[in-house]
Amino acid sequence: MSSNPLAPKPRSIGTRRTISIVASLYNDELVNSLLNSTIEELRRIMPSITVPVYRVPGAFEIPVCAKHLIENNPNDAIIALGVIIKGETDHAELVGASVTTSLQNLALANNIPIIHEVLLTENREQAVERCQGDKDRGKEAAKAAITMSELFSSLKAIKARKTSNSNG
Repeated sequence: MSSNPLAPKPRSIGTRRTISIVASLYNDELVNSLLNSTIEELRRIMPSITVPVYRVPGAFEIPVCAKHLIENNPNDAIIALGVIIKGETDHAELVGASVTTSLQNLALANNIPIIHEVLLTENREQAVERCQGDKDRGKEAAKAAITMSELFSSLKAIKARKTSNSNG
């Protein structure tokens, strides 16, 4: 029997959550749709959530902004949003691979969930489908961020209980 980690109705969590979004300005029409659906879904699931948004010129700049947020702002999770559409050269693949590796390294080094929705698509039609269509990745990013922030909060609480039990 599988369990659904997200309740179908809005939830009120004891501690307030902050999930920051770093979004690219490049391909802004598509990214703005992704951004709006992400914020709407975050607020639908958790109405009291704080969602600061940081805009960067392109996908390549997302990891350095995420790093700055990790070092200087309290976050329960970070969502990275961008759209890279392949062209005639390898540039898109190089940027996509660099962003993916950098975000994963940041998440692991700092023990913070970073939800990667920097989309690398074959063409504009695929991007539209994932940003404005039936395969809306913004909603999925929001659900993943809340699930991971709740999981990490639970894991921290378990660790704190174990620490206090061994000291007391």
